[in-house]
Amino acid sequence: MEQLDELRSQLERLLAWEDAHAGFEAVISGIPPALRGAQPRELPYSAWQLLEHLRLCQRDILEFCRNPGYVDPKSMTEYWPATAAPPTPESWEESVARFRADLEDMKRLAREGDLFATVPRGTGQTYLREVVLLADHNAYTLGQLVVLRRLLGTWERS
Repeated sequence: MEQLDELRSQLERLLAWEDAHAGFEAVISGIPPALRGAQPRELPYSAWQLLEHLRLCQRDILEFCRNPGYVDPKSMTEYWPATAAPPTPESWEESVARFRADLEDMKRLAREGDLFATVPRGTGQTYLREVVLLADHNAYTLGQLVVLRRLLGTWERS
């Protein structure tokens, strides 16, 4: 049981990992509202699009794990917002709050779920795989956000 507890602890930390890279809070804080929809010439997306992509993908993985009525997205476009800028001034904070809440639910799954059980809606995927998949995707997309912030001149961390 000690090894399983250590695995759970490491997975929960992995979901919010800041040892090897910047975490969610550091990456999203300090982006001026006027630049949340800006698309640098070198990149095909904005901070808003990356934030929403993070949230939508995380929500999808979470729903895949916990919702027996889960339905696969019809298209990859469902993981991206239609607009480069937040539709309302409140949209950014709402997206951030939903991302945080869903991340806490995934941490709870890592802490309390049967990690080696297969996801009922899946095709053999385990809950362990889904936790690692989410951590990997979030780290990748947060890295994209850091690059975007550097191009916009809003990233101060080294």
